[in-house]
Amino acid sequence: MLARVLARRNDLRFPLPKNFAARLTGRRVLRLSRRAKYILAHLDNGEVLLIHLGMSGRFQIEGQGVGRFVHAGAPPGKHDHVEFLTDAGARVVYTDHRRFGSMDLVPEAHLATHRLLRAIGPEPLSEAFDGALLAARLEGKRTPIKSALLDQRVVAGLGNIYVCEALFRAGISPRRQASTVRLARTERLVPDIKAVLEEAILAGGSTLRDFKDTSGELGYFQHRFDVYDREGEACRRCGAPVRRIVQAGRSTFFCSGCQR
Repeated sequence: MLARVLARRNDLRFPLPKNFAARLTGRRVLRLSRRAKYILAHLDNGEVLLIHLGMSGRFQIEGQGVGRFVHAGAPPGKHDHVEFLTDAGARVVYTDHRRFGSMDLVPEAHLATHRLLRAIGPEPLSEAFDGALLAARLEGKRTPIKSALLDQRVVAGLGNIYVCEALFRAGISPRRQASTVRLARTERLVPDIKAVLEEAILAGGSTLRDFKDTSGELGYFQHRFDVYDREGEACRRCGAPVRRIVQAGRSTFFCSGCQR
């Protein structure tokens, strides 16, 4: 149960809901789920706490024990914007120095039509996401395949690092027009997208700057990168130098020898 909720400011990327802390205090979290890059905390009053971490937001869980508050570590930092204190003694702190994250409270019945969720594409790790579905969603798209895969309306939750890595594994150039990536290629690409995501999850994510998990541990998938952040280094497959270009303001890493 959320025994106490502290909001140290009225907004993150967007304004927090009216009476945010009061509406959460005393509520029990029944389960946690995810939609794309959003965390969903399903509450016992039929509402859902909708959370996006943005670029630099993170949660840290501190404290142990049951039936008492445990305030571990230093006093709240400048960028510790929201705290959730549980009846089991845990202190869950949301920290976000850029404030690109967001939180909202949404009736569960209205979740699918919420302005932040209604246009999102299929989940990449779902059984429904296969080569045929991706080929259909890419049909007629004149953007590069890299940009198309980052479009949350095409497929949910894919980030820049994992798109670069999946395209490398599938041997597809990030510059290739999305509409030319038809069924034969998407049937290779989709399993590689799933494999990259599953491996990254098992490795705890990728720590390039300040990413940490809820216990403060770093991710380790960056040690397995084939192309991302390896500009000028030899491709592990063919030996050609890994290249970097900029697409839609994002760095793209690829091997021109392997990816066509």
